[in-house]
Parts: sequence; structure tokens; C-alpha cells
Amino acid sequence: MKSNVGGADKIARIVFGALLIGLALTGVIGAWGWIGVLPLATGLINFCPAYSIFGINTCKLKK
Repeated sequence: MKSNVGGADKIARIVFGALLIGLALTGVIGAWGWIGVLPLATGLINFCPAYSIFGINTCKLKK
């Protein structure tokens, strides 16, 4: 698995995922909030399967 998530994308995924999970835990948005596990996980492991399918890479290239 080559990293394809980085920078602001990674931070946005972690924040958005944690926010959705928090809202689900408090009962504000119901069970649909658990979908936040996906962006949280992809942000933490720096890999998004959908990005690899479409050839997207937000990581800085190493020289």
C-alpha cells in the first residue's frame, strides 16, 4: 500500500471523520454518523482505495 493521502487532505479526513463519529455517539445524527469511520481510517493510514482507483495522489512527491 503506497501512501496517497497527505497534507490538508489528511487533516480534513481525520477532523471530519471524528466529528461524524462524535455526532453519532451523542445521538445528534443517528447511525449514519458511523460512516465517519471511513474518512478517519483513511486519514490515519494515509491510504484511500478510491484514490488509487482514480489515480489521485495528494501526498508530496519525494525527490
